[in-house]
Amino acid sequence: MKKKDARKLLAGVLSMSMVFSMSAAVWAEEETETEVIIPYEVEGDYSGETIILHSNDVHGSITGYAAMAALKADYEAAGAEVIMVDAGDFIQGSTYVSTSQGATAVELMNIAGYDVVTLGNHEFDYGYESLVSILEDAEFAVINTNILYNDENAFEGSTTITTESGLTIGFFGVETPETATKAHPAKIQGVTFLAEDEMYAAAQDEIDVLAEEDCDLIIGLVHLGVDGESEPNRSVDLWDNISGADFLIDGHSHTVMTEGEDGQPIQSTGTAFENIGVIEISADGEIVDNYLVETRAYSGSDDATAAAAQEIIDEIEAVYGEVFATTEVLLNGEREPGVRTEETNLGDLITDAMLWYATKDGVETLGIEEENIVAITNGGGIRATIEAGDITMNDINTVLPFGNTVAVVYVTGEVLLESLEASTYSTPEAIGAFPQTAGIEFTVDTTVAYDEGEQYEGSTYYGPASIQRVTITSINGQEFDPEATYAVVTNDFLAAGGDTYYAFSVSEVMDTGTPLDEAVIAYIEEVLDGVVTEADYGETRGDITVIAE
Repeated sequence: MKKKDARKLLAGVLSMSMVFSMSAAVWAEEETETEVIIPYEVEGDYSGETIILHSNDVHGSITGYAAMAALKADYEAAGAEVIMVDAGDFIQGSTYVSTSQGATAVELMNIAGYDVVTLGNHEFDYGYESLVSILEDAEFAVINTNILYNDENAFEGSTTITTESGLTIGFFGVETPETATKAHPAKIQGVTFLAEDEMYAAAQDEIDVLAEEDCDLIIGLVHLGVDGESEPNRSVDLWDNISGADFLIDGHSHTVMTEGEDGQPIQSTGTAFENIGVIEISADGEIVDNYLVETRAYSGSDDATAAAAQEIIDEIEAVYGEVFATTEVLLNGEREPGVRTEETNLGDLITDAMLWYATKDGVETLGIEEENIVAITNGGGIRATIEAGDITMNDINTVLPFGNTVAVVYVTGEVLLESLEASTYSTPEAIGAFPQTAGIEFTVDTTVAYDEGEQYEGSTYYGPASIQRVTITSINGQEFDPEATYAVVTNDFLAAGGDTYYAFSVSEVMDTGTPLDEAVIAYIEEVLDGVVTEADYGETRGDITVIAE
């Protein structure tokens, strides 16, 4: 019995177990939920077939590579030829990869046996030159068609793989144009990310090239996602504007899907190896099935890959695994509901730390009155939740993995208001720019439409033509003055105009040079005496009010 048949049978078993569970709940004094995890095995004969295994947005979850390699071996043992690909965001997300600026991820992907990858926006977190350097060691093809460096294609736009059975499969790569504002502007000088019509045209050019090479199938590795804030640069937008492709393997939005919202042939695994994507291709080159394998339900593990991953983990834990503090409460770093949609206690903690660090040697160092000093960091820069209990340096670095430094920009109240309006333009829909703040009490009225103005230079975002949604109630308890000058303690990414904060880029900047994670560690140790208490951070301050329909 092949996998897809077994899946139907197991789904029936699961449905029956749910029925019995629901019946039992009627009689139980307290209702409990028991999660059923269905074990996964490769079964049946796949002789003559080709299997594509794919990942995306791994973000440093390096133990998953051993499962990926083992699943490849299982399909090969069942007679299939296997191609392994990735749709981007593999070099950042945990200390296991970020401390090497992605080199350890490339090492593990080589061992696991990847064949082709495209790039995600986080591949540029450490700069273009760093990326090019670590990719010199890649034993897999790196493809992308819409990234230019000094007006020339930075990477090969496409590649082909011919299987032993004679199929030729073409792959083309597409990167989210949002990288222009999601990567540090100073680290990607000379790099251009084609967007919208130019992106569609670049992808179509590569599809046409692959068609001329008589490919049996043409598959896109696209790091575009399906979030509303990414329109018109989503994978579904790309699909609607190209012809000749057979399938898209997507990333970026961390979406778990086996097709697009309107049935488009687009698949994405989520993030952090929660799933492994599978595409089954028949001997005559037809895609006969596509599905996701839940990684925790699969027990396979490749010894060589697992050993290499464990060696990296042990090295990092020896440096970063030391417990330096505790927290009495869970510190919320989830995407949504969380740091990209609302004020969270972790956002409060981080911005408190930033504000403290910038002023700990006296407010006179900033040359401005204390009541006019505030802090802002972007929710998209907060990458993880911290559970109640011990806190290690590894925890803080995983929350703040980018190496951003604490910086200060000097802006008028008018510019501050514009930045808050722009950074919440899609709220209540999640947006990485969502401001976590200290010293600012404000309201976002999402029942009012964002008044879209001109596009920010070199950005995929549009500034507000007028201020319609955000009202600043007070600054450090004082009346907000649009004409006053405020010192905004932020990170160097936003200070350079990253995300929606283009208005900051024309301001005077003072960069402390201190990494944000180090500032937070120092704050917890020196100000909180090593304990994040429920009294201090059990609830948010309530500075941000989001009015929703």
